[in-house]
Amino acid sequence: MPALAPPVADERDALHQYLAYHQSAFLAVSYGLTDEQARSTPTVSALSIGGLIKHATGVQRHWMARVAAAPDAPPADSLPFAEAAKNYQGEYVMAPNDTLTGLCDALVAQNAESLRLVDTCDLDAAVPVPRNVPWFPNDVDAWSVRWVILHVIGELARHAGHADIIRESIDGATMYELIAAREKWPPRPWVTPWQPGAKAR
Repeated sequence: MPALAPPVADERDALHQYLAYHQSAFLAVSYGLTDEQARSTPTVSALSIGGLIKHATGVQRHWMARVAAAPDAPPADSLPFAEAAKNYQGEYVMAPNDTLTGLCDALVAQNAESLRLVDTCDLDAAVPVPRNVPWFPNDVDAWSVRWVILHVIGELARHAGHADIIRESIDGATMYELIAAREKWPPRPWVTPWQPGAKAR
């Protein structure tokens, strides 16, 4: 993951490159952490690195299911709203049985599927707005696939910033240091210990 997204050739390439750029931030920011550190909440926020990785996976899965189904809606969730909302909140939490390696593996798999859809989807296809969901607008019938991809990029960027602050609160590591160190240890660099101030090998 370089410090900047690469130059882009056209709209679809821009969507792909910027989505990939923000996806990779979560692997860099988790580099070298133990499960205990990834689960910790060292700021006044209830968020953790592991919880944010879990959410980055879930938010892509939910929205990309809508992209894959467009112009139809994805299969309806059969769970009662209260239970579905509880499950959604659980996506922000690294549970006791979660491991950082498992969460990162799930993220890598979802990242690949999201990018595949970006490369093959109809950007102009309509994505129906779910009804009776408090946080979705009632005065919009549909978004475009293009809008959904941009929304996912925005979500990942926002939460990558949260993760930066949490990581720095854990051990002082900052993103540019982590990017440099992580690039020396593909393809599963998050399992390699890293110490603040260490030089990339």
